[in-house]
Amino acid sequence: MIKIIFESHKTSTDNEAGIASGWRNSPLSETGREQGKNDKERYVNERIDAIFSSDLTRAIDTAEIIFKERDIPCFFDWRLREYNYGELEGKDKKEVLNTLSEHIHIAFPNGESVDDVLYRMDSFLKDLKKFFDNKTIVIIGHRATQLGLEHFINGINPETYIKTSWVWQPGWEYVY
Repeated sequence: MIKIIFESHKTSTDNEAGIASGWRNSPLSETGREQGKNDKERYVNERIDAIFSSDLTRAIDTAEIIFKERDIPCFFDWRLREYNYGELEGKDKKEVLNTLSEHIHIAFPNGESVDDVLYRMDSFLKDLKKFFDNKTIVIIGHRATQLGLEHFINGINPETYIKTSWVWQPGWEYVY
């Protein structure tokens, strides 16, 4: 059993501009940096064995802001990235997300499908189980990261997850 606390990266400049970042390296905005500082307090007394973060800038910066003063191993993993929207990266976020259900089995042009996201998340979770069983970890990622957690841990199918309106909350907890 692994206790997983999932944190979404904090607000990026692309989030504020309504742009679909995907695999683009969009930095945190000033608002995002403040959010990270505020979230840091939640973890002061929490025992955490490791932190895993997407290797995209907005997730790395979130991990650094929240945990830089703690002596906790931190691993950056490309498998925790957001959806690769391919040619639609940098476009209007609402328009891109409205087409997500069309890309469950078919990749975005020069990008990936939801099935591809699930494949990489499955690989990540299998590795996690091998090396971090009976530990508490934090994962800092994106909506695609959470899709993998919801699918493999809670049995939520991708179609249902995609249709559900995403609402931020402070740290989702999962038991894997």
